[in-house]
Amino acid sequence: MATTNEYIEYVCEQIKGIGEIRYKKMFGEFMVYVNDKPVIIVCDNVPFVKKLDCIKDKMQNAETGCPYNGAKEHYILDIDNSEFCKSIIIELEKVTPIPKSKKKK
Repeated sequence: MATTNEYIEYVCEQIKGIGEIRYKKMFGEFMVYVNDKPVIIVCDNVPFVKKLDCIKDKMQNAETGCPYNGAKEHYILDIDNSEFCKSIIIELEKVTPIPKSKKKK
């Protein structure tokens, strides 16, 4: 089951106010960007964030899973808890680099 447009809009609404938020459809699923930095991958209506040291303490009780086959284990973000999600995303945004643009040959 692929992520629905309604769900990705809900995810973005839940973290509204922490920066410029946009999403991009990728391989049938979505990547959510905050200030042009990829911070949430949403697969099958489940939001995932990378397991990084900066959020390890806050996410110690979070469920984990893999967003797709072959991916590393990620934390599953409780997107219904808006304030908690914003605190997590703020920490992730600080340490996530802006992806380098790929030059066309």
